[in-house]
Amino acid sequence: MIWFGAYIRDFDKELYLKGEQQPVFFGSALNNFGVRELLDCFIEIAPSPKAKMAEERLVKADEKNLTGFVFKIHANMDPKHRDRLAFVKVVSGTFERNKPYLHVRLDKNLKFSSPNAFFAEKKEIVDISYPGDIVGLHDTGNFKIGDTLTEGEVLHYKGIPSFSPEHFRYINNANPMKSKQLYKGIDQLMDEGVAQLFTLEMNGRKVIGTVGALQFEVIQYRLEHEYGAKCSYENFPVYKACWVGTDNTKSEEYKEFIRVKQKFLAKDKRGQLVFLADSQFSLQMAQQKYPSVKLYFTSEFE
Repeated sequence: MIWFGAYIRDFDKELYLKGEQQPVFFGSALNNFGVRELLDCFIEIAPSPKAKMAEERLVKADEKNLTGFVFKIHANMDPKHRDRLAFVKVVSGTFERNKPYLHVRLDKNLKFSSPNAFFAEKKEIVDISYPGDIVGLHDTGNFKIGDTLTEGEVLHYKGIPSFSPEHFRYINNANPMKSKQLYKGIDQLMDEGVAQLFTLEMNGRKVIGTVGALQFEVIQYRLEHEYGAKCSYENFPVYKACWVGTDNTKSEEYKEFIRVKQKFLAKDKRGQLVFLADSQFSLQMAQQKYPSVKLYFTSEFE
């Protein structure tokens, strides 16, 4: 049964799979009431693995060869080991322990001796995983969000796009003796997608961009308690971050844009050029004056 405001209606699996109906379960995790029923029901009604479009072709879940992509990276899940895990969603085939797979972006084969499956805070090593499964791989810095693993075929799945942040601040090192720890922490936290790092072209200063203001406190706390580094912030007035694209980097219009907007330009962590507009008016004027310069509000543009 489904609760909709003031009335209940019968559950319709087809409407649920279309996202037009949502089941409500009554229970208590604290008292372990209804938890088993929720899990059993979810297994019954959850959608089966679907095909996923790569840049090259549509990959179906029932294909024999493995394909999968990294959708999340998390550092220091175990504070005792300071580990870093890359979470891979299996799209097709099976992921097998100790079997070599092609890391498409790096163009090299990697194999993994201890792939993990997760349930809440518990994790265990698994020998084989199937389409739809999430596998945690211990990572020493090989992976970025959006990376693809295959059995040899060159495929590129699109990762989670980086959206333009809403809040921006300069980040400063509060303890010069801990510079190495600070930059390692920033590097790993940005890989997780906690926030975005921009380096100003004009003076090399680092700017952190986040969706919510609370994320600055989270970054500050994690840098101190996970990496032993302290940071401070300064306000940096930016209206919007726009990734810059053009069909012709040698055109006079593009060169003028780079020259005039030099102090508002930065590079993101992947080296893509970003325009940090200081106001809505400034952004609109740039779009009108330089029509051949394309400004995108996500980093994954065509």
